[in-house]
Amino acid sequence: MFYQWSTSEFREILGNENGDQFVDIFNLKDEGNYYDEAEKSRTGRNILYLKRKFGELAENYNLSEEQFIELWENLRQILFEVREKRVHPLKDDKILTDWNGLMIAAFAKAAAAFNEPEYLSAAKKAADFVWEHLRDEDGRLIKRFRDGDAGQPSHLDDYAFMVWGLIELYQADFDPAYLQKAVDLNELMLREVWDEGAGGLFISAIEQTDLIVRSKEIYDGAIPSGNSVAASNLIRLARLTQNQDLEHKAQLIGEVFAEQVNPLPGGFTHLLAGLLFAEGPSYEVVISGKFDAEDTKQMLSAIQNAYHPNVVTLFNPSDKSDSLIYKLSPWLENQPAISGKATAYVCQDFACKSPTTSIDEMNNYLGK
Repeated sequence: MFYQWSTSEFREILGNENGDQFVDIFNLKDEGNYYDEAEKSRTGRNILYLKRKFGELAENYNLSEEQFIELWENLRQILFEVREKRVHPLKDDKILTDWNGLMIAAFAKAAAAFNEPEYLSAAKKAADFVWEHLRDEDGRLIKRFRDGDAGQPSHLDDYAFMVWGLIELYQADFDPAYLQKAVDLNELMLREVWDEGAGGLFISAIEQTDLIVRSKEIYDGAIPSGNSVAASNLIRLARLTQNQDLEHKAQLIGEVFAEQVNPLPGGFTHLLAGLLFAEGPSYEVVISGKFDAEDTKQMLSAIQNAYHPNVVTLFNPSDKSDSLIYKLSPWLENQPAISGKATAYVCQDFACKSPTTSIDEMNNYLGK
């Protein structure tokens, strides 16, 4: 009942004239547009929805769009205040580490693709919140946060999805602190849930003794599985840091689950996308230059704005202003900017083509 209204309520609350207008605007019906499945009938109650744009509605009432919006806001506030007095539905407002990881990855990818700073800001705020509030004293992730309290032991999805988000944040922002956090969490994940005997990743850590069995899952349903995301993360981190042991572990994940995947590959799309990255052709691209220089921005945008599913990108600051990236990827020190210009190094299996200051040539190297 919290979200439902009758036409008589609208007329009583807003007056007949305004009530009639809003009945029309929100597509209310006297018999109701809400169909009760239990009683198999309409209840006289309505769910509000719009099917016309503000400009069309304003024209229908002989108002300018600005006048209509002013009317809309005033009457909507009246309805809101009435609804606030109703009994509110229960809300699930806890903050989950794994879901935030997925959200961070999505916002970071969108920020890079569309050059949208608000998306990047949202991704960074969420990542920083998780890092500050959803880790224990040993740096391990915690499952959920609500009302100042963090609790419940983390699982594979928490690590895999957060590592994914942090990798995408680095690819969008090129702040090596996010890449370092991805590396650190990935190491913790392997320590907590990697199966040293057979390979692959358990859902739960070994110290969670209240479970009957430590299971492994690979099916990519409404959201991808932790093992699938972890495999993709391992491959990308291997390419970003030259740690080939990580790529070997990703291959083991594919081997461990091969018998499940082969008969029905359509159920394991995220895993297969990661393994296709490993199989190639895939590329490591290093952009060297001054981060705020226009030619550097253009070269980075050329990579970020195009669809490159099998590319990882690193930024090498020509002024060497941040030594952390050289700790993570020491090979960047040997890939300087040429004559002070933004320079691209396009590599496969860590063997690089001739450096170029041309975006067109960089794209040619990438097969674009």
